[in-house]
Amino acid sequence: MSIFEQLSSYDHEQVVFCRDESVGLKAIIAVHNTSLGPALGGTRMLDYPSEQDAIRDVLRLSRGMTYKAAVAGLDLGGGKAVIIGDPSMKTEAMFRAFGRFVDTLGGRYVTAEDMNTTVEDMGNIRRETRWVTGSEAAHGGSGDPSPVTAWGVFHGIRACLEVTYGSPELAGRTVAIQGVGNVGFWLAKYLHDVGAKLLYTDVSNKRLARVTEAFGGKVLEGDEFYRAEADVLAPCAIGGIINPRTIPMLRAPIIAGGANNQLDDEKRDGEALSQKNISYAPDYVINAGGLINVYSELKGYGREKAMQDAANIFDTVKRVINKAKVEGTTTAMSANRVAEERIAAVHRLKRVYLPKG
Repeated sequence: MSIFEQLSSYDHEQVVFCRDESVGLKAIIAVHNTSLGPALGGTRMLDYPSEQDAIRDVLRLSRGMTYKAAVAGLDLGGGKAVIIGDPSMKTEAMFRAFGRFVDTLGGRYVTAEDMNTTVEDMGNIRRETRWVTGSEAAHGGSGDPSPVTAWGVFHGIRACLEVTYGSPELAGRTVAIQGVGNVGFWLAKYLHDVGAKLLYTDVSNKRLARVTEAFGGKVLEGDEFYRAEADVLAPCAIGGIINPRTIPMLRAPIIAGGANNQLDDEKRDGEALSQKNISYAPDYVINAGGLINVYSELKGYGREKAMQDAANIFDTVKRVINKAKVEGTTTAMSANRVAEERIAAVHRLKRVYLPKG
């Protein structure tokens, strides 16, 4: 499939390819939709197997950001960026060069941190453009959004429990977390604080040692995560992990985690989960806390306001799940409809009020 065919299939407005050989920068910025406001989404850095994989990732992620902002009720569009390369080779010069590319878009795209990028990286981008969020508080940013993202996931899990079991209480419930980096670690903290039983898996033994030392719990190996006898599976690492290979292994009645694009194929895998009577909290609905945090930064609010707003993800997740039940569709399709209805309504409103002549 050509790049233009991919753009058509995901309905993007703009994709920018960025290259600065002098600092080893190869990056892609994808602006999906700006009907509700400027496109906002993080920049991740990965050593992709191929440039085609990077393109597919940035297109899927940026579309997800459009829907995430729409369902969360934010006046933002969707965008995302990827830097192609080994994260261990990142430099100040690389991120400053990337910042100059972001600046050329004049605010159509606002970036933030994401997988393998940090508050320090955002600070280097900020040295070249104002269209960045999440840098250090000393530099006018809101810092690491992970605690807010995890807080939203925590409340989304509570919503799923209420729908499934009739109560949102987590005490005594078992939650298996895949990926205990920034978001997964904070999620483990919140769950531990209310008495949940914790299981973990991660590719990093260092991260596993850190989380078990802090909160106790049991480590799972490989596919044990999918087969776990748990109330909730919380994917908080890479996407595409719910697929035809893993779905037959699933025993937990709820999937609710912070990772992006958890379903390898939204329609196919969403329907397969419904057939197994597994309740799935659409990723871009439950993990919107990070976006809510940077939106608060743009509006001049503080962390306390961001945490309060992220807690409202409880109501949003419940609304999406109940809407899916009423309409006889999957939760993924239900969330998409909520987003598309809001985008279409605002788009019509803007056309009505466009100046004539």
